[in-house]
Amino acid sequence: MMVRPEFIMSLGSLNDPHIFPQEGGPALRNPLLVSVAMPQPTLFRFLLLAALAVIAGFLALAIAVPIEPQVPAPLIALFSPGLELAELIMPETHKSMAGTFGWFLRIAIAANAAFYFGIFALISYLADRRRSK
Repeated sequence: MMVRPEFIMSLGSLNDPHIFPQEGGPALRNPLLVSVAMPQPTLFRFLLLAALAVIAGFLALAIAVPIEPQVPAPLIALFSPGLELAELIMPETHKSMAGTFGWFLRIAIAANAAFYFGIFALISYLADRRRSK
């Protein structure tokens, strides 16, 4: 394999005396890594938190429904607020059972997802803030 000499440079010709960040100063920021075409970490974080929130909201509802008769309502509202909100919003209507239950589930899962998204976003913000210090 042949390498042209103009592509070979010694480490001493670099203006940064530290190759690795743990050797002293912070690593240099590469402007090529930040572009419009590349997805930024905030979009990925938002989508990841939203997906985790929907899963957590669904699981919280799945756990809260069977144990609702045995557990006090404030405790249910603490980890599955969507169930209590859906019970308040969906009073007894004289529509089909499937339609009523479908909207009940949509409201409960969406409220739980919003609740858990807020919790996950707060945890992510605090972890990011702590990491930057």
